[in-house]
Amino acid sequence: MSNHKYKISIVIPAKDEAPCIGEVIDACKDYGDEIVVIDGHSTDQTREIAAAHGAKVYLDNRKGKGDGIRTAIQKVTGDIVVFIDADGSHSPSDIPRLVEPILSEKSDHVTGSRSLGGSDELHGDIFKFIRNMGSDIITLGINYRFNVRLTDSQNGFRAIRTSVLKQLDLKENITSIEQEMIMKTLKKGFRISEVSTHEYARKFGESKINVRKVAWRYVYCWLKNLI
Repeated sequence: MSNHKYKISIVIPAKDEAPCIGEVIDACKDYGDEIVVIDGHSTDQTREIAAAHGAKVYLDNRKGKGDGIRTAIQKVTGDIVVFIDADGSHSPSDIPRLVEPILSEKSDHVTGSRSLGGSDELHGDIFKFIRNMGSDIITLGINYRFNVRLTDSQNGFRAIRTSVLKQLDLKENITSIEQEMIMKTLKKGFRISEVSTHEYARKFGESKINVRKVAWRYVYCWLKNLI
């Protein structure tokens, strides 16, 4: 999707996603002007497949998804950045709805809400229940602190003006960067909104997030940025 006013960069953080990365890149091509894959030093063929499918491929610094996103900020050339996961859990056909509020000058940062659009990944076992409950608590705190009414603060599927992204001074190395991005957007007075997006079950492999290991970091990031 090309817009006469804005150039759109689609960023796909990836690590060991060889079975799916080519399909995700191809599905994104109609919706952006460049596709950037930030690879977390995959041990499979993720980088080679991504390059073969026409993506620009860069390595992160081995610190996690947040580090990959910061790497992407330095590499993109578009006016709007769309972040989408590499595992097939997000539908690229939702990208136009994510960027529309930015194109129409109504918003600076638009997140995809699984609470509004549904999820195949957030329910079904005790760890998913705990993860979902923690996400709701964090979102509730953000809503009361910044007087907004968001429904999902953790989804990695989002669009944001590049100029805004570069002002956020993001610090988190792992997936807690999603909530950091929201809180810093609000702290700096930029406009944020949501659209409903559905989260599908990942097509291959298992999630790399270990709730027990990273929960403390989410809480620390949350409290630090609420102040």
